[in-house]
This record gives sequence, structure tokens and C-alpha cells, in this order.
Amino acid sequence: MGLLDAILGRSKPVRPDLDQLFALPSAAVTLQAAAALVPTGQGSVCFASVEGGAFDRIEAELAELLDGPVELTTDGLGYTWLRVRHAPEDVAGLVNDLHAVNTSLEESGFGPHLLCSLIGFRDGAGRAVALVYLYKRGTFYPFAPHPGQHQKRDNTLELEVRAALGDDLRVEPDLGRWFPVWDAPGLA
Repeated sequence: MGLLDAILGRSKPVRPDLDQLFALPSAAVTLQAAAALVPTGQGSVCFASVEGGAFDRIEAELAELLDGPVELTTDGLGYTWLRVRHAPEDVAGLVNDLHAVNTSLEESGFGPHLLCSLIGFRDGAGRAVALVYLYKRGTFYPFAPHPGQHQKRDNTLELEVRAALGDDLRVEPDLGRWFPVWDAPGLA
């Protein structure tokens, strides 16, 4: 960053740190103890749609790497989601797979297309929350859709999760960047 950038208030973009994902298993324990939220065993990676032979090859490699079929879906905004499933108690395995997907895409030149990764949690009352990792910011935030209400957020639950995770994860401080991920695979 140069002097002109400092004067104009520009900052260097944060370099993605995929190793931040490895903090999720301990965060899952914290969420279970503090908020009775348990992992669902589902997670996903979101990226801007990519087409062509190179991506088809990566998709085949990911299926082989993850030891099973790769579930790809496209949302209403045109983003591609790759869903990963594990046993609910295997958060470490889920995180390893999400990390592998992100790393494979990044190393294959698709890093600029990566948007976020998430893992899902649920409580006994059926409330869902996802811990979302923003790839370009290197931070996490909670996203909790309000049960039974179309595209309404449970802001109280999101703030409770943020408070519980303050020491476990690098939480995104700018609430304006807590983007909704309605109907994201891995959230339910």
C-alpha cells in the first residue's frame, strides 16, 4: 500500500486465509454449549458460475477427492453451490472437505470466482443458522433465516451467535457485509 492509498483511505484487500475454516470444529462445540445449536452435517461452497472443459475436469477431480458424488446446484442469482454432507458429529471431516474444495478451485485458477463457504446448524426448536465464511474478507458471520417467514432474518439469533463466537472465529465486524444466503444448500 502506498502513501496515496493511505491518504485516500484505500486499504489492501485481505488475502483469503482458508485455514480459518479449521477453527469451525471448536466453534461448533462453543455453539452447542452456548446456544444449543448442533451441526447438521451439511456445508457448501458458493462461487460464480464457471463453464468449460477446465471446470468439468475440476468437478470430476472433486468427486474423486470427496469420495462421492458432487452435488452442484445453481441458485436464482446464477451462483453455483457445491454441497458436502457428513455425519452431523463429523464437523472436522466436513471442514476438511470444504477446505479441499476451496483449495482445489483456488489452485485451478478459479479463486477469483469463490464467494463463500458455509456449514449449517440447528437447534431443538428447528431454528437454522449457518456460519458463513466470506472468501474475499477472510471473516465469518452467522446467517439465520426466520423459521416460517419468507426471507426474514432472525437477527436476535445472529447476534447471539456472534457474541458466543467472539473468541473462536474472526467474525466480520461490518454488519452490512452479513449477506443473506437464502435457500443455500447446506443451510437446511
